[in-house]
Amino acid sequence: MISGFRGARLVPIQPVHSTKGHSAYDRRVPYPISIDVQPPRTSRDRLTVAFRIILAIPHLLLVGAVGMGFALHSSRGDGSGSSFGGETGLLGAVAYILAIVTWFAIVIGSRDIPAIRQYTVFYLRWRVRALAYLMLLQDAYPPFGDDAYPASLTFVEPEGPRRRLSVGFRLILIIPQLIVVGLLTIAWWVTSFVAWLAILFTGRYPEGLYRFGVGVLRWFLRVEAYLLLLVDEYPPFSFE
Repeated sequence: MISGFRGARLVPIQPVHSTKGHSAYDRRVPYPISIDVQPPRTSRDRLTVAFRIILAIPHLLLVGAVGMGFALHSSRGDGSGSSFGGETGLLGAVAYILAIVTWFAIVIGSRDIPAIRQYTVFYLRWRVRALAYLMLLQDAYPPFGDDAYPASLTFVEPEGPRRRLSVGFRLILIIPQLIVVGLLTIAWWVTSFVAWLAILFTGRYPEGLYRFGVGVLRWFLRVEAYLLLLVDEYPPFSFE
């Protein structure tokens, strides 16, 4: 059963140390959105890793894979339009539609809509868990809905009026981040494939590749939260 989403004010998760002596990958730069990932405490599950993409399909249908599905496109050179790709899943498509409503609410009234904000946080928290599982950062199967998981998102609610100018030109301001994240995403798929082979043959995810994957996940979700108008602070160009 899919659990209901909770309020947007979340409590930061404290670092947790694994039995192998590695702390959670909880380093972060100051930002309203932070991602914490706790390394698996036991040897990796080679069987579920081998069939990971298949096992992740139910979550991918709901919250998508690694990508941002709202894109401008041209239709055979006759004109341009907008479409939702499969990268966001069904819940993500709703989140991007609601972001349009939020855009008007902030530009006109300087405030967002709490219910939309709560839904967006719910979607992003689920997305963090699903992507961590898909990209082999975790072996535990993610819950359907909002529940505890070794990969989590913490959100600090904005205080006071929103920044109308930043929101009004959000699609322009985010272009540099989208270019960088697009390149990082390609690299992440490549390193995840290398890690997939490494786990199947050795049972271990190479440490350097794991840190890179966690960093890209953190960067990716901050940019998506900015794109969805959840925050006004510009995302840092950082893996932390």
